[in-house]
Amino acid sequence: MTPDKNNSIGRFRIIFIGLCLLGIYIVSSALYTMLTKREYWTEVSQMFIRKNINIPATRGNIYDSKGRLMAGSVPEYRLYLDYVVIDKDSAARHKAQFWRDSVFDATLDTIAEGLSRIFPDKNRNHKENTKWFRNRLLEGKKRKSHAWRIYPRNATYIQYKECKELPLLKETAYKGGFYTEEIMQRKHPYGSLASRTLGSLRSDSNAAKNGLELSYDTILRGKDGVSHSVKMRNKRVQIIDTEAEDGHDLMSTIDVDIQDMAEKALIAKLKEPMVNGILGMAIVMEVATGEVKAIVNMHRGKDGNYYEMKNSAVSDLMEPGSTFKTASMMLAMDDGHATLKTTVDCSGGIYPMHGRKMKDHNWHRGGYGVLTFSQILEQSSNIGVSRIIDEAYKDNPQRYVDGLRRLGVGIPLNLPFVGKGEPVIPQPNSKIRYWSKSDLPWMSIGYVTQQPVISTLTFYNGIANGGKIVKPKFIKAELKDGQVIREFPTEVLVEQMCKPSTLKDIQFCLNNVVSIGLGRRAGNGGKLFQVSGKTGTAQVASGTKGYHSGTTRYMVSFCGYFPSEAPKYSCIVCIVKDGLPASGGGQCGPVFSQISQFIMAQTLERDASELADSLSVFTPTNKNTRTVADNNLTKIPDVRGMGAKDAVYVLKKRGIKVIIHGVGTVKSQSIAPGADVTKGQSIKLTLE
Repeated sequence: MTPDKNNSIGRFRIIFIGLCLLGIYIVSSALYTMLTKREYWTEVSQMFIRKNINIPATRGNIYDSKGRLMAGSVPEYRLYLDYVVIDKDSAARHKAQFWRDSVFDATLDTIAEGLSRIFPDKNRNHKENTKWFRNRLLEGKKRKSHAWRIYPRNATYIQYKECKELPLLKETAYKGGFYTEEIMQRKHPYGSLASRTLGSLRSDSNAAKNGLELSYDTILRGKDGVSHSVKMRNKRVQIIDTEAEDGHDLMSTIDVDIQDMAEKALIAKLKEPMVNGILGMAIVMEVATGEVKAIVNMHRGKDGNYYEMKNSAVSDLMEPGSTFKTASMMLAMDDGHATLKTTVDCSGGIYPMHGRKMKDHNWHRGGYGVLTFSQILEQSSNIGVSRIIDEAYKDNPQRYVDGLRRLGVGIPLNLPFVGKGEPVIPQPNSKIRYWSKSDLPWMSIGYVTQQPVISTLTFYNGIANGGKIVKPKFIKAELKDGQVIREFPTEVLVEQMCKPSTLKDIQFCLNNVVSIGLGRRAGNGGKLFQVSGKTGTAQVASGTKGYHSGTTRYMVSFCGYFPSEAPKYSCIVCIVKDGLPASGGGQCGPVFSQISQFIMAQTLERDASELADSLSVFTPTNKNTRTVADNNLTKIPDVRGMGAKDAVYVLKKRGIKVIIHGVGTVKSQSIAPGADVTKGQSIKLTLE
């Protein structure tokens, strides 16, 4: 072997060994990094990973017909404490961690005492509550948690601001470790008022659950945005990729004042010992537009109090009882089978019909004798109505059922509610249900057929509206930034339910029901204004057991409109109760009277203000007589010290969108009083 060849082999071996040693060093370093410092570098890497973060859109508000907030989104806060500092610079990390731990240990008792004061617990005294917070804070430190909730429930804006005054918590999120997660919660300034109509959100997901919230969810919820965070110079910076689009607001048809009055009047009646109602329902509708001004559904709870558990006035199918007689008599008159001069012999109070006995409620006193067409409705005679209908349609009952539909009875309303009920009117020619000869007379007085309470009111509203049936309406307009972007028009379902002459005669009869008939308690003696309507009393069937299952249950009602001479509002009041006495006129009539008088009093007050000198301007004031609304609608008003309802009213009058933080009276406003009002402007009010 030559010397040159030996030298080459030697150099190759040296290079080979060197490369092997280098590889071993690299692999060893990598293993050391992965195994020994894995946790540290994982945390560091997380700081630079792009994470898409959802930006929730603010849900739109629901207002009443006068712009008063009924359902709105209010921010609440989840409070967290990060016990471990993360920083790629080890020296800076250790320094920051030492400072955070030192301050935490030194001020632990002060922080715990402060949290106990901010979040008092009714089951613990202040001393015990302070100890509870101290232990909770220590538990988070023990676990070295990055996201330890220092309080298990959500905090209000005011509570959050108070927490920011405490030691350590008042520092920046990086320095002190205290940070929050803002969550928009649905609040109802008027409590449970119209709660089942407004609807609610699911607590676990904030998804719409029922009511208007669910029906108009696509309008209210808006569109979420997307952002991501990056760490720059020991701070996390939020970068927005897609802006969130807040939901639009809705102006409902509900009038808070009428709703409140209807609820109070109905509950008071339900609580009376002679009533002790199981369920009470009331609806007020504007005649010309179909706008529902109030809708009440009061169910008796196990504790004896009344709550809105279900929108029964819209969903529950019930036999309407005697309020249905108006439709039967209208049809007979419209088809030429009866006139105001028609008379029926109701003597004895009992009349045999197809193997069954039709009875008037005074049968034990010998009945009514001979009744005129109007008197049949005035006294709500079962015999009078059923004899007219049976004699006219017994040979062709399908003509009766088709005639009812022509009048608008039983037509689907297609209301914007999940679980809504639609009328069920049996068909004589149906192959599904057997039609008995007795079905016709009993259907004529409000049995056999079933429909929700709102369907009955819609029919009577048509009578008040000159024969035009309109669809009940719950939403007036869609708003964005305080401006109307879409109006919801009145929808006509039936242009003319009957002949004008028929309508006039029926209106005459319904007025007599209140003035001289069984519905007198629904009126006011004719001293203030005239009321028209019809009483109703129906025995409630109990499932497969029918009408004979222990204690007899009744649904009593009164349905009508006012003022009779120029109808503006229609209303129905229904009560479901056990046992006698059961009287639509005596038990529902007074509630109807209270509601109608309240509404008409409001109307008269409004009319009086409209008659004032057009140059004069009414200026509302608060309890301290401080002016809350001036004549200049182009300037931001001073709403500090006002309640939320008044503040919203004053600001919405100027087309300003209002965002409310907290509860109570307005402490501060985000835009100073006197500033110019601009289109699409929003203002934040802090309440406490």
